[in-house]
Amino acid sequence: MADLLAQLEALSAGARDAIARAADDKVVEELRVRFLGKKGELSAVLRGMGQLPAEERPRVGEVANRVKADVEALLDAAKRRLEGEKLEAELAGPPIDATLPGRRLLPRGHRHPITRAMDEMSAIFGRLGYEVASGPEIELDWYNFEALNIPPDHPARDMQDTFYVDEATLRHGKRRGAALLRTHTSPVQIRSMLRIGKPPVRVICPGRVYRSDYDQTHSPMFHQVEGLCVDEGITFADLKGTLAAFARAYFGPGTKTRFRPSYFPFVEPGAEVDVSCSICGGSGQLGGVPAPRRCGTCKGTGWLEVLGAGMVHPKVLENGGIDPKRCTGFAFGMGVERLAMLRYGIDDLRLYFENDLRFLEQF
Repeated sequence: MADLLAQLEALSAGARDAIARAADDKVVEELRVRFLGKKGELSAVLRGMGQLPAEERPRVGEVANRVKADVEALLDAAKRRLEGEKLEAELAGPPIDATLPGRRLLPRGHRHPITRAMDEMSAIFGRLGYEVASGPEIELDWYNFEALNIPPDHPARDMQDTFYVDEATLRHGKRRGAALLRTHTSPVQIRSMLRIGKPPVRVICPGRVYRSDYDQTHSPMFHQVEGLCVDEGITFADLKGTLAAFARAYFGPGTKTRFRPSYFPFVEPGAEVDVSCSICGGSGQLGGVPAPRRCGTCKGTGWLEVLGAGMVHPKVLENGGIDPKRCTGFAFGMGVERLAMLRYGIDDLRLYFENDLRFLEQF
């Protein structure tokens, strides 16, 4: 037993001297393996315990545990000492200029294709004199439906599967109806007219909207850009000129527009707006002689439906605090995902929201 105890004390003294001289973290780790590793000096000494009588083993084990604890404490102290010395050396060294540019160019992020499309649309209408307006995504029934000439029994409500949030809510002393996730950005038109008060009103309303729908061409959350122009003497010709200018700016200078009569409860008259197909140039065919094939993007029609528009309904102007006998206006709305799909040749709307870098890094 005396021999093993002497070896343990010698190991402790040797470890203390070696650790005190350690100059870096690498040496400290090497000493840890040397003294405490599975094949280290402490393990070698303890292998001799098997030859001791049973009554002497507890005494040797007690000393071995103390030596192990002492060596571990010395190693931890050495690590803290070296960290302190490293910090002191850095502080004593030359100062760092945090304003210098980075020396290594890290990979840059980039905008999502929907954000790119929405920013470009906002910029185009900004050049036409429109300001960007925003509103709450949790909206009240009155702004989302009734103020837009869609009363509770109107069949147009069946066209939009709505996410309702809360029971009836009071606003400005009047019952404004249940809270819901807005189904379009049109409520911002009402809020903008009430906010601005006196025409002219020229705003676009980009943002997220929500409907209970999900498939290859529909998502429960998607984006719209709507526009509103109200002033004295506004006509349908102004609407056509504005949308024709937008189509040429977004799809290309040779883009043509076509208006087809349609119904929307918040405009009268209303129209669906098509643009000439940018893939086939409006011909409906791809390839030339002798065997042209049908364009799959426009399905051979030469036209792509992109948005709805019309002259603002007098009732909507009244709900916005504007006299419909003195002023007129037009409104339009478009799905950002739809226009981005046409612009970038994307065939499945769900790709936008799957966070697949192989898709997103293309833009």
